[in-house]
Amino acid sequence: MSTTSIGSHPSDVGRLRMRGLDTLSEVVGEMSFSEGFYFIVTGRRPTASELRVFDAALLVLMDHGLTPSALVARLVADSNPGDIQVPLATGILMVGNKFAGTMVGAGRILSEGMNHDGDKRKWAESLVSRYREAKRRIPGFGHPNYVGVDPRAQRLVQIAESAGVKGGYIRLLKLLSEAVDGAAGKRVTLNVTGVLGAVLNEIGFPVETMRAVAVVGRCAGLVAHINEEMTSPITADLLDFSETIEYVE
Repeated sequence: MSTTSIGSHPSDVGRLRMRGLDTLSEVVGEMSFSEGFYFIVTGRRPTASELRVFDAALLVLMDHGLTPSALVARLVADSNPGDIQVPLATGILMVGNKFAGTMVGAGRILSEGMNHDGDKRKWAESLVSRYREAKRRIPGFGHPNYVGVDPRAQRLVQIAESAGVKGGYIRLLKLLSEAVDGAAGKRVTLNVTGVLGAVLNEIGFPVETMRAVAVVGRCAGLVAHINEEMTSPITADLLDFSETIEYVE
């Protein structure tokens, strides 16, 4: 018989449970949203240190201006006024391997590195070599706008270190960054998603669900964009701009 440990069934009106706790008396009013999010995914309450890092991870990608996800959400909101879930869903679909979602790839790589028994620096150099031979980019490195330093990445590392995480994944990421720079012969930007892969590993958040942190955080930002589109729309300007794109046969 199939089972679930997440929550009690809606028809089970005699109880309302979440991960073994009474939802109304032990979760609602007792946990913040971030704490509840971490708890329902992992099955345990985060420590104060873990919660501080998790809060920062949820906030750091909440918004970055008129990103592709924000533009898509605004365009769809213009076509579906009054149905906020529709533009939210379409905007969130833009969080993927190209935009904002590469922390899963970075998290996997760092998890592999932590499980490597040999010299970590040699592991990093070997990994960089494999990716270069395959002509693939390592998740978490490079950025079209930030050159050399991604301040969001720096801030996350500061918060994680000040929160007192063990730091093994952060140190491993720094070794990997040095190997990337060495192979490239220049400074390659370690971006925020690479650091997210490290700090979320530090706090025990499952690798395969790391992208959800970007999705949940960005969803809040998209609500703001959709709300602004209702009162101060930019869709007309976007459509006007589209008319300047030349049609050719």
